[in-house]
Amino acid sequence: MYEEIIQNLRKAYDQRVEERDSQEVLGWKVAEREAFLMLLMKENKTRLLEIGSGPGVHAKFFQERGLEVVCTDLSPEMVRRCSEKGIEAYEMDFLNLGFPSSEFEAVYAMNCLLHVPRENLSQALEEIDRVLRMKGLFYWGQYGGVEQAGIYEGDHYRPKRFFSFIRDDQLQETAKEYFEIYSFKTIELETEENFHFQALTLRKK
Repeated sequence: MYEEIIQNLRKAYDQRVEERDSQEVLGWKVAEREAFLMLLMKENKTRLLEIGSGPGVHAKFFQERGLEVVCTDLSPEMVRRCSEKGIEAYEMDFLNLGFPSSEFEAVYAMNCLLHVPRENLSQALEEIDRVLRMKGLFYWGQYGGVEQAGIYEGDHYRPKRFFSFIRDDQLQETAKEYFEIYSFKTIELETEENFHFQALTLRKK
């Protein structure tokens, strides 16, 4: 199932580079990445991996503020766009991060791990844990608040994408299997009644 999901995601996102690169970053997302940056600076952490980076909008933000940033994404077109921006980028999926262990001081994941089925999520978190250095920081943010998984029928992407949404308690319990929870909060979304944004800042044990 996972292999089929990532094949469809790759095709879907390959077609949306321009759209995603030109989208305005919502104010609450700006605030979230700024807060994570402040924490990284406070702890003198400079080597950051962004997984599911898309066209590198967030990665460029961190890079321009002095961090050494590496990106990964399923989509070769998204990886190409990151490279065009001068960001080191690789085509990789969450379960197979081809980096040495303890390579990064921080990992940033904005609305990407929600594409991972629940049965594969632990493996993805194990990979993130593996590439983080001791006491490394991991920002995990995604839409959720309800338990729901499958193809989103209202999706305008083609092929339609798979999403796995998780309740707040499930998300925190899953995270605690691998990391210490530094902070957790939810952000209400004006356009969604049943969903909210889940923002977790975690630390490698």
